[in-house]
Amino acid sequence: MATRRRLLLLLSPASCLRRTKALGAAAAPGLRRGYSSADSSQHLHRSIVPTMHFQQSLPRLPIPKLEDTVRRYLNAQKPLLDDDQFRKTEELGRSFEHGIGRELHEQLVAQDKQNKHTSYISGAWFDMYLSSRESVVLNFNPFMSFNPDPKAEYNDQLTRATNMTVSAIRFLKTLRAGYLEPEIFHLNPDKSDTQTFRRLIRFVPSSLSWFGAYMVNAYPLDMSQYFRLFNSTRLPKLSRDELFTDEKAKHLLVLRNGNFYVFDVIDRDGNIVKPSEIQAHLKYILSDNSPAPAFPLAYLPSENRDIWALLRQKLLDNGNEEVLQKVDSAVFCLCLDDFPIKDLVHLSHTMLHGDGINRWYDKSFNLILSKDGNAAIHFEHSWGDGVAVLRFQNEVFKDSTQKPAVTPQSQPAAVDSSSAVQKLSFKLNDALKAGITKAKQNFDATMETLTLDFIRFKKGGKKFLKQKKISPDAVAQLSFQMAFLRQYGQTVATYESCSTAAFKHGRTETIRPASIYTKKCTEAFVRRPPKHSTEELQQMIAECSKYHSQLTKEAAMGQGFDRHLFSLRCLAASKGIPLPDIYQDQAYAQLNHNILSTSTLSSPAVNIGGFAPVVPDGLGVAYGVHDDWIGCSTSSYPARNVHEFLQCVHKSLEDIFHVLEGKHINS
Repeated sequence: MATRRRLLLLLSPASCLRRTKALGAAAAPGLRRGYSSADSSQHLHRSIVPTMHFQQSLPRLPIPKLEDTVRRYLNAQKPLLDDDQFRKTEELGRSFEHGIGRELHEQLVAQDKQNKHTSYISGAWFDMYLSSRESVVLNFNPFMSFNPDPKAEYNDQLTRATNMTVSAIRFLKTLRAGYLEPEIFHLNPDKSDTQTFRRLIRFVPSSLSWFGAYMVNAYPLDMSQYFRLFNSTRLPKLSRDELFTDEKAKHLLVLRNGNFYVFDVIDRDGNIVKPSEIQAHLKYILSDNSPAPAFPLAYLPSENRDIWALLRQKLLDNGNEEVLQKVDSAVFCLCLDDFPIKDLVHLSHTMLHGDGINRWYDKSFNLILSKDGNAAIHFEHSWGDGVAVLRFQNEVFKDSTQKPAVTPQSQPAAVDSSSAVQKLSFKLNDALKAGITKAKQNFDATMETLTLDFIRFKKGGKKFLKQKKISPDAVAQLSFQMAFLRQYGQTVATYESCSTAAFKHGRTETIRPASIYTKKCTEAFVRRPPKHSTEELQQMIAECSKYHSQLTKEAAMGQGFDRHLFSLRCLAASKGIPLPDIYQDQAYAQLNHNILSTSTLSSPAVNIGGFAPVVPDGLGVAYGVHDDWIGCSTSSYPARNVHEFLQCVHKSLEDIFHVLEGKHINS
């Protein structure tokens, strides 16, 4: 796997707009929801403020000052380099700042002024995703699993699949009708998360509405990605893929045992098909005893994108245009697995990649349900980030558990599912069969190299850390730095994803958790604990927390350095300008070889999330800091020992909590 940026995703609980506790969750502080009328069977709710009311007036993503970008870049490099290496990198940075970098920056600012409908990062970010030729499996697509339904009997596969499908279509209809409550981060919910505010703000013109919200410390978030949730697929093309959306399609794609089925979930009048009929159709599919296909088509989207593009063209040339159109345009893909989940590690493997035959990895998302009702969303990443997916997941969980469309006692409708459900058949020639066979071999070989593991630190969490006035996210990140130093004796490039959804067409920015402060602190804990008093160690933790919080706020406000440098590099390439020296520096390559790729979320709907490492010698660290515990799900390839790393994380958290409690630590 080639070196690349992790473009992940997920939002976490921390300060400011970067990571809110479950964006969109009913229970989330700052994001409580209120609706104007009772829900109908067709919609989740009906917001009196139109869904896209704030979109037009959202602030634009700022381009940082070039001198700030270079300063932040050098600050991130300092803990990774020795003095001689840093001097060279500093010289290149200053030369870039006063030379070609200045010219590129001025061109970027001018270009941005001519494209006020979007953000300076949006086009380049889409290009970066869609131009990558690597498989989307492991390299890009993450998963987020649902918590079980609190009512155990509702976790039956058929019952839960029906309820989640109906709730997902309710979300679709609520979104498209403009009834979905706008995504707003409330810093003062007592003033802004009220019916009075909603009744007033809806009369403020869309061109000014953001400013009205801002006056009461409420921050609407960008919702431009939401339309791609449904009826959307990433289509493989040579050199650069395309995103396809067909909002007219009314059918659901269901995969079971490698077989493809479609049936309508929206009727001619635009209403949701009766839940009892959806239940009947899903029961019909679950009772189909057809064996898995000898050549499962679902392996193909796991291939290298150019290889898949050529094979897709062969599929079209061989008379499969109509069936592929049904796959691509389906509302979403529902995957029904025929086995139960054994444990969290098995859950992670199943939802992150599965066995290759029962997913369509190119769909905007796959909703996966195992035999015992464990559910997850596996999503393709190019079209959007975690804000839209997590909001969708929260709403589906809330609606399907609080207002289920069917009960375990519900009887499926007496309908002829054999005529309503169409089983798709693909015409395969020898070249396509050979392509599927090769794709399966590649898939199996790659998946065998992936290891996943999970720990739960139960000795404390967010509640205790906030009492100590320490950032919970900073402590989690510090524990990863400490663990890697303990295990491998190094401080390495680390990536933490941060949403910039507070801005029009914002995507993500990078927080760089490895700093001179974490390096000093981790070395004190790991290498020299007896030399420092508990008070000195506490002070070091506080310094790490303060600096991490500063980086977090800067990134959330579009004041990181990664996206700016990335855009300047893309601009140079588009203008035919030779690659500036700063990008040819080994230190630049090393900083972007993200050995620790991290992402965090916490939501009442989510059980566990995960993704693969972004480099062969890396670790993919998905984590959540909860009130009284910290969870960490980590992936690796053979170059790293994930089990040992997690043991070191646990030890690091123990040491940090001991110190914060005023206790001495054991070396």
